[in-house]
Amino acid sequence: MKLSSRLIYFMGGFLIGICILIFIWDKKNTKFPYMPDARVINDVNSKNVHYSNKLHTAFAKNIITASQIQDILKNGNVNFSKSNTKLDSCKIYVIEKKLSTKNYSISLENCTNEVKVFDYSFE
Repeated sequence: MKLSSRLIYFMGGFLIGICILIFIWDKKNTKFPYMPDARVINDVNSKNVHYSNKLHTAFAKNIITASQIQDILKNGNVNFSKSNTKLDSCKIYVIEKKLSTKNYSISLENCTNEVKVFDYSFE
């Protein structure tokens, strides 16, 4: 068998295998958080979230909503320059996201069993 025929068969099988893997991973909702930003977001979303009194007051005054906080936690970007990741107990992260016309920023403590959102700001 010629080398060109072997390459054609190899590429055909390789592409079929890739398509099968993509189909299986899509159904299993598998994620691959390799970047530090994605790892933090994935870790935060796997824990119970608790809000501070400041945020409960903001919810009551309709300044910010719980669904906006959840959207920021799921789709935001971690600002590591404003975060404090050197702490031993609960690391403090700042997650930012633009919603509609405002840039929102929330600060949270990422502990081993829970996440405490303690501050927010917007511009």
